[in-house]
Amino acid sequence: MANIGAHSGGKRVKNGHETLVASPGMTLAESLRQKLEGAIAAGHLEPGSRLDEQEIAQRFGVSRTPVREAFRLMAANNLVELRGRQGATVRSIKAQALIEMFQVMAELEGLCARLAARRVSQAWRTEIGEIHQRLVAAGETGDIDVFYDINQEFHEAIYEASRNSFLADQTRKLRNQVAAYRRRVTRMPNRIVDTVREHEAIMQAILAHDPERAHSAMRDHVSLLGDNLLDFLAAFE
Repeated sequence: MANIGAHSGGKRVKNGHETLVASPGMTLAESLRQKLEGAIAAGHLEPGSRLDEQEIAQRFGVSRTPVREAFRLMAANNLVELRGRQGATVRSIKAQALIEMFQVMAELEGLCARLAARRVSQAWRTEIGEIHQRLVAAGETGDIDVFYDINQEFHEAIYEASRNSFLADQTRKLRNQVAAYRRRVTRMPNRIVDTVREHEAIMQAILAHDPERAHSAMRDHVSLLGDNLLDFLAAFE
């Protein structure tokens, strides 16, 4: 199984396993779900990957009961498919359904950007500027994994700047479902250069308190349109 990290609620021990401790206000199963969902969102667990119940229990130093419950919670969010005694697999999405999900994702993120443009604080200017500069630096090195992680930080900052927790939660849920495929988009030719340019336009529209321009820039950034759609479908096969 791919490395799914040791942070947020776990403690690594010498044998390479973790002892998972429930985060405040969460059950052990919910904390485990959070960690596994983070691995899916980061692209460490690819679509079709099998999640072995016993292996996960051993890795995190828990019984199999919270693992089963974590699987059920993720299945309810359409992140995994339950396979009985075989455990669970990370959900694979067919091309047509994925295109439709990207269309909805574009509108949700566009709304986040629209609200952010109306509600953003002065302090946010410094925060988003720092994230963007790190994104530019990662793009110059060509490290796609680092670039993708910082890219997620950029989008997350805009979710938070919308100051609409329900919208932010719904956007994250859909983002997690398509995360592995968004990573594939990042690997498309010229996508790093295009992403930096598009992020600049989104950031400037929000900082100018221009909701319409912010919504349009974000929607176009997330949507799979024209040549980008054709290139994605070719890579999807």
